[in-house]
Amino acid sequence: MKMIRSRHLVQLAFLPRLFPVNAYLVEEEDGLTLIDAALPYSVKGILAAASRIGKPITRIVLTHAHGDHVGALDALQAALPDVPVHLSARDARLLDGDLSLDAGEAQSPIRGDVPRKLRTRPDVLLRDGDRVGSLLAVAAPGHTPGSMAFLDTRSAALVAGDAFQVRGGFAVSGQVQWRFPFPGMATWDARTALASARRLAELNPSLLAVGHGRMLEQPSAALQRAIHAAAARVEGGAGHAAHRA
Repeated sequence: MKMIRSRHLVQLAFLPRLFPVNAYLVEEEDGLTLIDAALPYSVKGILAAASRIGKPITRIVLTHAHGDHVGALDALQAALPDVPVHLSARDARLLDGDLSLDAGEAQSPIRGDVPRKLRTRPDVLLRDGDRVGSLLAVAAPGHTPGSMAFLDTRSAALVAGDAFQVRGGFAVSGQVQWRFPFPGMATWDARTALASARRLAELNPSLLAVGHGRMLEQPSAALQRAIHAAAARVEGGAGHAAHRA
């Protein structure tokens, strides 16, 4: 595991050279907020990182319900039984095995590894606009129907889960990058993901932190290039031109 700090945010990168999976610790005055739970074996590294920082983990928030973001959740819950777990109300349904789609959602099958044996369930069901410490929860559906991003209101750092990928080429969720195709292949709906990418870019983040790949300082130009490329694929020439107009 590799630890990289940027202001209040610490990236915990597991298998950074092979199959990079990130979790994040957000430092608050009263402790640490853990964003995502990485892989099942990651529990030791997460707890060791918190110990190294010298503050307790007081909250766990999840960007979405895929296995590489909730993998260590049961082990963390056993080690930290009083720490509340936060997940969007929409993605909480996935953990219960409910892969049905709502009437207003794209009728594409939900993809990716949704764990079937995870015992832990969220204590807090998040909705768009909720606050968790210094973090603002921002609905960012697309990769999964209930994906969320978290904006640190102190620094404008944005932890966006798999709404974007950096590993293998910077891209909006749903745009398969052959050097690291997994986030794109596991995306539920590329058109919904594109709409969310545009919304997140409008937050003008000072730093972008995602589930796979390094953190990006001042990512606005990279975000616009990725959105432009995704729009050309998802919407085609006419739809893309209409959006730009």
